Amino acid sequence: MALVISTSTSIGLRRLPPFPNRAHLPSHFLKPIIRPRIKLKNPTYLKIVCCQTGPNPTDSSSATTEKLDVQPVPENDGNATEKAASSSDEVKVEVEVGFPEYPTKSVNKRIAVASILAAVGLFLASRLDFGVSLKDLSALALPYEEALSNGKPTVVEFYADWCEVCRELAPDIYKIEQQYKDRVNFVMLNVDNTKWEQELDEFGVEGIPHFSFLDNNGNEEGNIVGRLPRQYLLENVDALARGEASIPHARVVGQYSSAGSRKVHQVADPRSHG
Repeated sequence: MALVISTSTSIGLRRLPPFPNRAHLPSHFLKPIIRPRIKLKNPTYLKIVCCQTGPNPTDSSSATTEKLDVQPVPENDGNATEKAASSSDEVKVEVEVGFPEYPTKSVNKRIAVASILAAVGLFLASRLDFGVSLKDLSALALPYEEALSNGKPTVVEFYADWCEVCRELAPDIYKIEQQYKDRVNFVMLNVDNTKWEQELDEFGVEGIPHFSFLDNNGNEEGNIVGRLPRQYLLENVDALARGEASIPHARVVGQYSSAGSRKVHQVADPRSHG
């Protein structure tokens, strides 16, 4: 390579030194910085060749080939980068908030346990009213003698503290009593109390709970024994409250505890109806 030199009197040529060797080049000449704008799935490669004038065939440093991971920008599509970035963002969101396609064993187990607990909760809510016991009902009950003398119809329940069916039905009895207490007397007689031996024989109590339904004059219209649908008791009490001549369920027996298992004891207060 030569340089032309011109002056007012003459024109001459000056020979320029050959292109310096690769070893003397600054690093930014050899490795240009290329920043890819779009990341493709299969990136292409760009060959960069550095050469000099009058290369020496024996000099291995005279030519070098390097491969860089580059991504070409699509031509004539100014929105290409924007679209790629937007699609990348969408994938990110799916990964972060996505749910597994199929539930795992752990998830299935939690769902099963939650379903069982919900079913048990609904059953207990429909059958039990926590906080209401036989002792509470006994405290709210009217004394037997007073019930026979106030001119209202009466429901007499024969029960025992050890009676499982009696305890189970206590919430239902409480709800019905609260609904009809102004029109119907509710009496509770404990079969373990020897004071009520005569009443046990009079009403033929063989199993408990035993419910006797008395009219305004104290005459028995019918009875139901044991565990039965709440509707039976409710309909009988409603018939007494309306003063009907008979009750719809006069002789019905369900699952009960035998009165023969009673634990007889004498109470100190003879006026006690418990």
